[in-house]
Amino acid sequence: MAEITASLVKDLRERSGVGMMECKKALVENNGDIEAAMEALRKSGAAKADKKADRVAAEGLIAVASKAGKAVMVEVNSETDFSSRNEGFIQFTKDVANVALDSDVADIDALKAAKLGDSTVEDSAKALTLTIGEKFDVRRMAEVKNDGPIGAYSHNGRIGVLVSLKGGSEELAKGIAMHVAAMNPKFIKVEDVPADFLEKEKEIELSKMSDKEKAKPADILDKIVTGKVNKILAEATLVGQPYVLDGDVTVAEALKKGGAEIIDVKRLAVGEGIEKVVDDFAAEVMKQAGLA
Repeated sequence: MAEITASLVKDLRERSGVGMMECKKALVENNGDIEAAMEALRKSGAAKADKKADRVAAEGLIAVASKAGKAVMVEVNSETDFSSRNEGFIQFTKDVANVALDSDVADIDALKAAKLGDSTVEDSAKALTLTIGEKFDVRRMAEVKNDGPIGAYSHNGRIGVLVSLKGGSEELAKGIAMHVAAMNPKFIKVEDVPADFLEKEKEIELSKMSDKEKAKPADILDKIVTGKVNKILAEATLVGQPYVLDGDVTVAEALKKGGAEIIDVKRLAVGEGIEKVVDDFAAEVMKQAGLA
């Protein structure tokens, strides 16, 4: 039986990120062979990660990456905001964004299957689960490609936006991306607004009017309702909103001044569309400490 030294256990712990006792056990079971022990930990880690598959991962980070002609963003979810601040998780999210940028993957399944170091993105996520003890999910990706200006913006890792323009500048594209992050417009321009959205807003405005207002002639009533709905459309469309970097102009006016047109806009926010399980802070700390 090979001697299991403290130095050997330490080396395996640094390579695997697993606790000292599990590392020592793996080395004992594999007669001190660090490579065999590492493989055993990876296999057991995959099993442990699979057991966490039914947990809800609704926190996490969004990372953006860009180069000439292309920009991408990825959302990687964690179970708690606490773990999303882990340096290993932050670096993993950045690495996944760079994989998406440098590869030709077109969807999230292809991204999960793409190579990340000596493994795949999906297997690396499972290995991170073993290290930190939570479920991690590479959930979404988005990209824009453009020969012209591209703006890529991440707001504290919680919101990511990509904007591509025809004409204009990268500075303007990033400014528009920052605006989209802050204001989250439902539509880009009026032409993008569905007819049912318009009809619903008209019904709402009519229902809010008094009987006296409704008694006005049909043409006048229509003008009043149309005016109210147009105001709503300005608030709901990107180009109609006051530009956050210059409140004296709308986004449409800022684009015109910069000689630009919007080609594409993509926006992701962490956890949107996921039903979250709310833990109190004490419970979250207990979970991280392995006491819950």
